[in-house]
Amino acid sequence: MSVILALTGLGLMVGLSGTGSAIGLVIGGSAVIGMMKKTPDKFANGLILSALPATQGLYGFVAFIMYNESMNANLTLFQGAVVFGAGLALGLVTLVSAIQQGKICAAGISAIGSGHDVFGNTFILAAFPEFYAILSLVAAILMRNLL
Repeated sequence: MSVILALTGLGLMVGLSGTGSAIGLVIGGSAVIGMMKKTPDKFANGLILSALPATQGLYGFVAFIMYNESMNANLTLFQGAVVFGAGLALGLVTLVSAIQQGKICAAGISAIGSGHDVFGNTFILAAFPEFYAILSLVAAILMRNLL
């Protein structure tokens, strides 16, 4: 039972964070395509902003690697629950933050396409949901000490 719980946590860790990043990237990338119709010379700015949600998927993968090292057939129920809890928490936070970050980036990309110089401001605003994804990774790292 404990191994199944832990493996489910690992799946949530990678699956939800990757899903959030994929959705956030599509949101930002779609905005870049729209922006290029008006201002194709701003592609580099759009590309950078649209790529920001990819980091949440990386956080899930980093945590997966860290926890995967601890997996063995002798996990206690408590240890399995720790891995599950870390996976659920990290997965949900990164899922939501990547999607919301993609929306912020898309709004900035759209504004850049309309001729506004908001690259720096958009980058700063996009860092706010990223902060919570980082906190969830830190929490998962700290939870690993319970194993």
